[in-house]
Amino acid sequence: MLNNLYLCTVKIKEVLSALERFAPLPLQESWDNAGLQVGLTETEVSGALLCLDVNEQIVDEAIRKDCNLIVSHHPLLFRGLKQVGGTDYVQRCVIKAIKNDICVVSMHTNMDNALDGVNFKMAEKMGAKPLNAELAEDEKCPMVVAELDEPTTPADFVQMLKRVFGVACVMCNELLHRPIRKVAICGGAGDFMLPDAVKAGADAFVTGEMHYHVYFDHEQKIQICVIGHYQSEQFTCEIFRDIIQKECPGVRTEIAETNTNPIIYL
Repeated sequence: MLNNLYLCTVKIKEVLSALERFAPLPLQESWDNAGLQVGLTETEVSGALLCLDVNEQIVDEAIRKDCNLIVSHHPLLFRGLKQVGGTDYVQRCVIKAIKNDICVVSMHTNMDNALDGVNFKMAEKMGAKPLNAELAEDEKCPMVVAELDEPTTPADFVQMLKRVFGVACVMCNELLHRPIRKVAICGGAGDFMLPDAVKAGADAFVTGEMHYHVYFDHEQKIQICVIGHYQSEQFTCEIFRDIIQKECPGVRTEIAETNTNPIIYL
């Protein structure tokens, strides 16, 4: 009887609700598909595997670790499926998840745009203090403007990014001839926020990926630092973990060991 008091009886829908309270679905972009992807939410959680992407290796890891819930950043289902026949990895993941009673939920641009979401976590890792941290809960925050404790040289700033985010290289424009202190941050594919970073008076703009032509005409205006899409968002799993541990105590959380980054540096 006493032992039963310590058994986790949290349902998947309660975990999903906690995640969506932190990053409400209305914060997602119109083209996105955050939220429930696959499975039933009335089931009790045996464990939650936290990841950036969902592929077959992630589903296999969830099976091995007895996790019947996968929480990903990038949605497994971006577009509607016209068939589920196993002809691509998305279909195979759906089939394998259903066969193994695994529920998949995703928190994507709603987590990007949330207060204390992806961009705030990146700032935290850099040791930078957000300057736009007083937003209302229903406001989108697609970019964080933060300040370093002390000004640093552009070369040292780049080395810090390589160390903190574990990147082999940082794609930059011409190095600034002035110190960097004010930093604009947008995880993932963030080049659409570069004009706002310049307007905010940032010394540097850090993002995951950027189109080639966007680099032009910013020499000595702002230091562009592109660190890789996966690398910029890799710490999102820590946000998931903290939310679940706080709001759903007793739920076992596992940050995925599988590295789903499809890009390698040779």
